[in-house]
Amino acid sequence: MERMKNGLCLELISHPGETLAEYLNERSMSQEELAFRTNFSKKHISEVVNGKKGISTDFAKGLEYSLGVPMKFWLNLQSIYDEEILVYHEQNNISVDELTLIKQLKDVIKVGEKYGVLTSNLGKDERLFELRNICGVTNLLSIPQVLSIQRRAYRKSKSTEIDPTILYLWLVISEKHIEACELKHSYSKEELRNHLGKIKKCMFLDHKSAVIKLQTIFKECGIIFRVMDYVKGAPVQGYIKKQDEKVILTMTTRRKFADEFWFTLFHEIGHILNDDLIKDVHIDFDNDEVLEDKADKFATNELIDSDAFREFLEKGDYSEATVIKFAKSQNVMPFIVAGRLQNHFNNYKLWNKLKVTYQWE
Repeated sequence: MERMKNGLCLELISHPGETLAEYLNERSMSQEELAFRTNFSKKHISEVVNGKKGISTDFAKGLEYSLGVPMKFWLNLQSIYDEEILVYHEQNNISVDELTLIKQLKDVIKVGEKYGVLTSNLGKDERLFELRNICGVTNLLSIPQVLSIQRRAYRKSKSTEIDPTILYLWLVISEKHIEACELKHSYSKEELRNHLGKIKKCMFLDHKSAVIKLQTIFKECGIIFRVMDYVKGAPVQGYIKKQDEKVILTMTTRRKFADEFWFTLFHEIGHILNDDLIKDVHIDFDNDEVLEDKADKFATNELIDSDAFREFLEKGDYSEATVIKFAKSQNVMPFIVAGRLQNHFNNYKLWNKLKVTYQWE
């Protein structure tokens, strides 16, 4: 049963297409035949019958000719339907702008459906009510204001376009997906430091196996680890959150190159170990700030020893074989060294043969 308020139920509002379907059935006339008779396309007929399109004046006149039912009858049905829908929307405070917003949220809604946080195949109105409920607002248009005052380390980037509504919904979906997870251990900074070697070794696995292994390792440290789908408008590289005695660490599929994924992972670990969770949530975009620089340095030095890298550079031999040998000495995959060299020389065309791309889908 659709949502009902003040006695008006959406299920009981009859679209003119239902009446048209009854007339066609009584006359044993197919939609294809009606299309020929009215000179409207089969798609148009189907959309009217299925309540996706209204009855226009021209179409009503066509129905009068083909079915012998007065044009005024069809236009009256359409007028009654439009009025009832308007009243229904007013009763539920549904505006055209809010319904239009749902179209803009289609990609993040798909993510919510994928992770079982949102219900699949809902109509616009029911989807609207579900989104209002999960976001805790009476109007989706107010989400940007809610996000701006919440205790979130929400930092805008000059080079990245962020849609506050998409970002907020993505965060809610991510947190809802994760909140059911249980941990036996509380977060321990000492355990996290002790497990850095194990975490680093996971890069030698294929990325999907690595994620599964990482989840187990982080659990032992009191950290819930997940990799969530990236959505345009919410260009999150990763985020961390404190929740009771545990920490949530979420990565996204935004970065496809393996070296970027692992650098970002250790960057987030750096934030955790540096106690950067001053607020409830720390979200990483592409920013140059003191905390970010500090986390970058941690990731850089943890993946490759800085003194060893300096000596490697001084030798001046950057051949593929030498890069592979140096990577082995640092207990990392060659793509880590390749990415480091590309960044150091600001040349992202060299050493591409050693790079690895993760196919998350």
